[in-house]
Amino acid sequence: MGRRRKPSRNDSSAGDPSPPSPGRGPGDAGHETRTQEPGGKPFPSDADSHAQRFAPGLYVVATPIGNAADVTLRALNVLAQCDAIVAEDTRVTSRLLAIHGISRPLFSYNDHNAAQMRPKLLAKLKAGLKLALVSDAGTPLVSDPGYKLVREAQEKGIAVYPLPGASAVLAALSSAGLPTDKFFFAGFLSAKSGERRTELESFARIPGTLIFFEAPQRLKEALADMAEVLGAREAVVARELTKLHEERRRGSLMELAAHYAVAEEPRGEITVVVGPPPGESPDLRRVDQLLNLALPFMPVKPASSLVAEATGAPRREVYDRALRIKGSER
Repeated sequence: MGRRRKPSRNDSSAGDPSPPSPGRGPGDAGHETRTQEPGGKPFPSDADSHAQRFAPGLYVVATPIGNAADVTLRALNVLAQCDAIVAEDTRVTSRLLAIHGISRPLFSYNDHNAAQMRPKLLAKLKAGLKLALVSDAGTPLVSDPGYKLVREAQEKGIAVYPLPGASAVLAALSSAGLPTDKFFFAGFLSAKSGERRTELESFARIPGTLIFFEAPQRLKEALADMAEVLGAREAVVARELTKLHEERRRGSLMELAAHYAVAEEPRGEITVVVGPPPGESPDLRRVDQLLNLALPFMPVKPASSLVAEATGAPRREVYDRALRIKGSER
């Protein structure tokens, strides 16, 4: 699966939020204001208990997907007080840190140098350092490098702490108006149409909403393949989420494919959310009846498209049945 190119911090629509207030430990998940325990004994001060709360290990830190203000207080504390930050692109991370007034040592860890850097980072973690792992934007390891580092850290007995936060997957899903009880994140589809259709066929029967990342230059071809393979489903194309030019376009896959076939190529980060398959299986006998009526007068592809639209059956399945009917007539 291809790695998602994350948005630059220069695209952020946020101003410069105030830096994190001092005195809160980065591992502090709560916001207690009490100064005494139930029995009257004072709670330890932040200075006394900071070392216990912020234990050595690898901190997987979510960062904003566009708006620089979309970062948690806990993430800012960890970034400000860790021994070093492991970044996908140090230039991108440096911009985020500058916005929040943070200065920490940076290590580069990406698809190109991961094999060489991983042993060095694991050695630092084994020695008791506190490292924060970030991607260019969003939650690390979601279409980003980091999976092997986390796995090997756990295998070596090194603690791994997740710091949840911004995610393009959940931001798109929560604002799409499509079912959210079951969903499947598929990442990027293949760039080649044949491989992309094969992947889509494998996803077609998943009983939940599908979520894809897509490159702007491939969007119209991807939507055309989705319409043909997945059939008449509702979908949403979400672009530049949380940023100044945030946009959503909703419609059936066929309507979206038709729109982007003639529209100007979109810009920015794109997430496509596709509704689940129809609750009832298509009536294949009805599909065959309509194909038998249409095929004597129409080529296979237009006849298949017409019948798929009328029945809600997946276009690829209707097309395959049309080919079989045509073949049996010879």
